Amino acid sequence: MSIEKKGYSLSGWAMLFAVIVMYALSAALFVGSVMTFSRCDEWGLPYPMTAIIGMVAFFVLLILASILTGGFFTLQPGQARVCVLFGKYEGTVRSEGLRWSNPFYSKNLGGALASTDNSTPAEKRGPSSRSRRADASKISVRARTLNGEHLKVNDKMGNPIEIANVVVWHVADTAKAVFDVDDYEQFVDMQAETALRHVASAYAYDHMEDTSDNSTETITLRSNIEEVSAALRAELGRRLAPAGVAVDDARLTHLAYSPEIAQAMLRRQQAEAIIAARKKIVEGAVSMVDMAIEQLSSEGTIELDEDKKASMASNLMVILCGESDAKPVVNTGTLYQG
Repeated sequence: MSIEKKGYSLSGWAMLFAVIVMYALSAALFVGSVMTFSRCDEWGLPYPMTAIIGMVAFFVLLILASILTGGFFTLQPGQARVCVLFGKYEGTVRSEGLRWSNPFYSKNLGGALASTDNSTPAEKRGPSSRSRRADASKISVRARTLNGEHLKVNDKMGNPIEIANVVVWHVADTAKAVFDVDDYEQFVDMQAETALRHVASAYAYDHMEDTSDNSTETITLRSNIEEVSAALRAELGRRLAPAGVAVDDARLTHLAYSPEIAQAMLRRQQAEAIIAARKKIVEGAVSMVDMAIEQLSSEGTIELDEDKKASMASNLMVILCGESDAKPVVNTGTLYQG
């Protein structure tokens, strides 16, 4: 596993001044040597050693200045340059601005991606993606957003669902991103999809899908967004660590039943809601009937035997649990007459 280390670089402005001085000095030596050679040819004198040395110094300075010129590079905020010398990793430069380093550092790396790559995630999955973009030693360490596609997966109970996520990530270790994986952006894209499938299959869509005894305490995809997001971040962090990528945030952006079971699940949810409402109504009605009979009996207003209590309870339950308003019938006879 590669580990990022600090790369060597100097201020580009100081080196720019030095290179300009070298170019100016070489030009002065060239002009002086040519003028000396011209005068010697005109007067028929042999060339002096100083002129020959000056011409040699001109070529040396010119070649040296040309080589040093290749060491200049600029880094914007949020960029880093991976320095490789003849195939050996020498370090990563993160200092922004005009910088200068060894001009023999390679500017093209087989595993690094150009930060100006505009390929879509689908295009990056293709085998020829690397041939469509230039490899560069500069990579972006800014935060990026991966908006995942809608995936069809099975939840913990085997129900087909549609799910999608958004991942905010950045390159934390440039050495791992460049040298330990072939294409770190494609690696992030594929691992984000794999992690989402794994997390979705570990939880049920909703509580009513979980048949365990403690189903109300079980984490579900629909009811426990924060817990599921935390699990997704942890899974992504573990999978992307070998590529030197850190996950800043990961959340679900879409969650729904697949179209083929959406209507059936909707009817099931409606049935669950109706049952829950009926249960609440019955519990309330029983409590009210019990309270009414107890108060009538305790206050002595009406003496109720068991048959009267049963009849009153039946009538009250019908009134309290009925869908429509009750229509009372006035009884002018005894309690036992119809």
